[in-house]
Amino acid sequence: MTTGRIEAFSDGVIAIILPLMVLERRPPAGSGAAAELLALAPAFLSYILSFLYVGIYWNNHHHLLHTVRRPTAAILWANLHLLFWLSMVPFATAWMGAFPTDAAPTAAYGVVMLFAAIAYTVLQGFILHGHADDSPLARAIGSDWKGKISLLCYLGSIGLAYLRPAISQALFLGVAALWLVPDRRVEQAVCEEQANIP
Repeated sequence: MTTGRIEAFSDGVIAIILPLMVLERRPPAGSGAAAELLALAPAFLSYILSFLYVGIYWNNHHHLLHTVRRPTAAILWANLHLLFWLSMVPFATAWMGAFPTDAAPTAAYGVVMLFAAIAYTVLQGFILHGHADDSPLARAIGSDWKGKISLLCYLGSIGLAYLRPAISQALFLGVAALWLVPDRRVEQAVCEEQANIP
């Protein structure tokens, strides 16, 4: 098994996830008056947020897989674990978009995001296991402060959803904004790792 095969399979799953989310979006029942469009705003905003999240995962997953020297069974299963949680994003997106002020849908979105982040962390750990402690990838990831902050925010968002769903949703947006800023160190590490792969 090559990393190309893992990446192609993962890309295929993600290529299905994105259309599933857009298929959940229904046009206004009427002719498109402002009030009807405004009523669709929560669903549309949840779609944009989830599209960003899936795009962020796809981008980081792509870079991470390019550092794999030899795919192991642990990496394959960890990758499937991540894809499982990403495949739950359309469900969580549709539910939160339909009931944006209710606690349970927002908490469920937080649960999906939390477990997707845990799955990514596990995959990253298995990939790092095949590298030396002082490898370019290990140095680039470092203490993984972004990952730790994300996990804490998702965990907090689940509980906060039962107090104020809007605060949880703001946390989701904050985490997405945190990851939208690309980390050049990881990109450089990928180039160094690829140069070292025979």
